[in-house]
Amino acid sequence: MNKKIIQILEFDKVKEQFLAFLTTAQGKKELEELEPLSDRRKIQPLFDELSEFEKLIQENGQIQLSKTGDISEILRRLELDAQLSGREFVEIKKIVQQGLNILRYFEEAENVNIPALEELISKFTDLSTVHKALEIFDNSGTLYDNASPELMHIRSAIKRYQSEIKKVMQELLSKNTASLTENLITVRNERQVLPVRADSKNRISGVVHDMSASGQTLYIEPNAVVSLNNNLNQKKIEEKNEILRILRELSEQLKPFSADIRQNAWVQGHLDLIKAKYNYLLKYRASIPELAHDNDICFYDARHPLIDPKVVVSNDIKFDSSLNTIVITGPNTGGKTITLKTVGLLTLMAQSGLPILTGKGSRVHVFNEIFADIGDEQSIEQSLSTFSSHMTNIVEILEKSDHTSLVLFDELGAGTDPKEGAALAIAILEFLRERHVKTLASTHYPELKAYGVETSGVINASMEFDIEQMRPIFRLQLGVPGRSNALEISRRLGLSDYIIQQASDLLSDEEHDVNQMIARLEEKTREVTEAAAHIKKLEHENIALHRDLTRVYNQINREREQELEKAKREAQEVVKKASQEAQAILKTLNEKAQLKPHEIIAARGELENLVPTVDYSKNKVLKKAKAQRGLKQGAEVLVTAYGQRGKLIRLEKDGRWQVQMGSIMTKLQENEFELTEEEAAKHQPAKTKSVTRKVSNKVKAQLDLRGMRYEEAELELDNYIDQALLANLLQITIIHGIGTGVIREMVQKKLQKHRHIKSYEYAPVNAGGSGATIATLK
Repeated sequence: MNKKIIQILEFDKVKEQFLAFLTTAQGKKELEELEPLSDRRKIQPLFDELSEFEKLIQENGQIQLSKTGDISEILRRLELDAQLSGREFVEIKKIVQQGLNILRYFEEAENVNIPALEELISKFTDLSTVHKALEIFDNSGTLYDNASPELMHIRSAIKRYQSEIKKVMQELLSKNTASLTENLITVRNERQVLPVRADSKNRISGVVHDMSASGQTLYIEPNAVVSLNNNLNQKKIEEKNEILRILRELSEQLKPFSADIRQNAWVQGHLDLIKAKYNYLLKYRASIPELAHDNDICFYDARHPLIDPKVVVSNDIKFDSSLNTIVITGPNTGGKTITLKTVGLLTLMAQSGLPILTGKGSRVHVFNEIFADIGDEQSIEQSLSTFSSHMTNIVEILEKSDHTSLVLFDELGAGTDPKEGAALAIAILEFLRERHVKTLASTHYPELKAYGVETSGVINASMEFDIEQMRPIFRLQLGVPGRSNALEISRRLGLSDYIIQQASDLLSDEEHDVNQMIARLEEKTREVTEAAAHIKKLEHENIALHRDLTRVYNQINREREQELEKAKREAQEVVKKASQEAQAILKTLNEKAQLKPHEIIAARGELENLVPTVDYSKNKVLKKAKAQRGLKQGAEVLVTAYGQRGKLIRLEKDGRWQVQMGSIMTKLQENEFELTEEEAAKHQPAKTKSVTRKVSNKVKAQLDLRGMRYEEAELELDNYIDQALLANLLQITIIHGIGTGVIREMVQKKLQKHRHIKSYEYAPVNAGGSGATIATLK
C-alpha cells in the first residue's frame, strides 16, 4: 500500500487510538509496524483470532497481561556472550513469567472452540526451567541471599560484622558525648566514624578520615572497630565477586534459550495487540467485517474513527459489486469529503486486521491499492495552481490504478472553468469505469448528475440538508443527486421576494422539474431509510434475544450434565460398596470351598458390570495424576485381591483398566492393583520431597512466620492457605515481621500469584503495620 494514502487518510492517528490499550513493549512495536495488507489469506486469520478472543473472554473472563519492556537488545547482548545485570534478568523474568501465566490460562479455558488462537499459543515454549533459574532475583534485580550457599554465608558474615560494629560504636557514642560535636554516627569513605571536636581528638584514638570545612570537627574511626570494618569491607568485596560469578553463570545458562524467549515475547506482544483490538471494539462499538469478493463494499452505520463519537453521524454506505462509481453532489460543508475519507480509512483498517467503526454484517473488499486526491494540494514551491496540482496527482492515479484499486476523488475537476471542469470530470470517471476501477467522487458540477443517471454502473448520491434549520445533516443519500438550495436559503436569509422571483424566472423549466424530482426522491428515500432503520433495530433485538437464549440454554445443558455425572458417581459409589462386600464373600467362599480362580474372577466380573460407567477422559486433573503414577499400557502390576501378577492392556472410558492375568482378562479399578516394585522403580523421580499437609477443622485466622528460615516459611505459608481454604475462612493474617524484608517479599509474591487470593494489603498500624499482611480469600 502506497505511503501517500496512509498520510492523506491519517491512518497513523487511528493506530494511536489502539496504543492506550497496550501493555507490552512488543505489542506496541507490532502496532507501530502495522500496515495494510493486500493478501486476504493473511488478513482473515487476524479477524479469526479477534473473533475467537471475543468468545474466549466472554466464557472464561479477561486475560491479564502485565507491563513488560523491550528485551530485544538484552537478548542480543546475551547471544554475544555479554554478562547481563540483575535488572536485565528481571526483564527476562517478567516475559517468562507472563508466558507461563498465559499458558495456564489457555489450559484452563473451557467451552470455546478457538483453533486460530490455539495455533498462536502452540508457538509458545514452556520455559519453566528458565523461570526457576530466575527466581533468585527480587523485583528490583537484587539477588536473594539463597541465590547460592556461598552468597548466603557471605551475607550472614556481613550482617554479623555490621551488628558488632553498631554495638561498639553505640557504646563509644554514649561514653564520649562531651567530646563530640554531634551525638550521632556518620559515614566517611564507607567507614562508620564519630564527629569528634578538634580539641578532644586525643580522647578517642583511631583513624582520621575527614575534617569539616571549619576544622572544628574530625571524623574519626575508633581503633576498636578498625579491624571489624576491615573484615566487613573484605566480605563486601567477596559478596561483589560472588554476585558477578552468579550473573556470569546464569548468562551462560540462559544463552541457549534466547530464541525461545524472543519467540515467547513476540507471541505475548501479538496477544496483547489482539486484546487491544478487543478493547477498542468494545469502547468504540466497532465490529469485525467480512472479507467480500467481487469489489463488494457494504458499511452499515459507518463512522469516521477520528471524529468525536458524541457528534459523528453514522451512514450506510452500500457500494456493491453492481456499482462501479458513486458520484456525490451537493454544496460545501455537507460532509462529502468526510464520507470519502470514511470509506478509505475503514478499508485501510480492515486490511490491517483491525475492527472498524461499523455495524455487524458489514463487508469490505481487499484492494491492492487505494488512491486519493483529497484536499488543497497547491504547491507554492513548484509554482503550481490548485488545479495544476490536483491534475498532476490525478494523472499519476490514472497511470497506476487498475481493477484491483479503489480511487477517491474530492471535488473532481474543480479550480478551472465550470464547463471544462465538468467535461474533464466526466471523461476521467468514464476512463476509470471502462477499466473497472472502483471509484468514489464528489463534485459541484450539475452535469455529473445526468452522467450518474444515464450511465450503467454509476449512481448519484448526496448529503442531506435541513432547509428548515439551515444546516447540513451529514447523512448520505444513495440514489439521490444533490440539489441546489440557493434560492430557498437566500429567501430564509432575508433576500427580497422580488429578486428571488427574478432569479427563479431565469431558471429553465427543466431545471425546475429536476429540482422538484430531486425533492420527491429525497422524501421517498427518507421514508425508506426510516423503515430500514426500524427493521434493523428489530433485527438487532432479535439477535440479542437469540444470543441470550442460547447462552441460557447452554448453561442449563451444562448444569444438567453436571447433575447427571454427580448422580452417576453417587450410584457408582453405592454399587462399588456392594461389589466390595460381594468380593469379600467370594474370597471367604474360596478359602472354605476351594473354588477355582477363573470361577471367582468370572463371578466378580458379573458383579462389576453392574457398576455404572462415568467418562473421566476429559478430567485434566485425573489424567495428570494417572500420568504421575506411571500407569500405562504394558505396565506390570500386582492384583492385591488375588496376590497375582498381571499386565495392563488398556484404559477403558469408565476409568477402569483391562488387566490380563495369565489367560484370564478382567476389568479393575486403580485401587485394586499396584505397580510391581520393578515397574515403580522405572517411574520413580531422581529426587523427591515428602510433604505432609495436615488439615485441621480448627484453623486459626493468623499465621506467624517470624523466626523461620525462608524455605520453612514458604512451605508453612502454602500449607496454611490450603487449610484456610478448606476451613472456609474469608480473611487471614500473615505475620512476617519487617527485618530484612525477605520473608515479607516472599509472602507478597505468593499472595499475588495465588489464584484463590482475592486481595491483600498491609495490616493497620495498630495491628502490625507493614510487619503483617491481611489477605481476603475468594
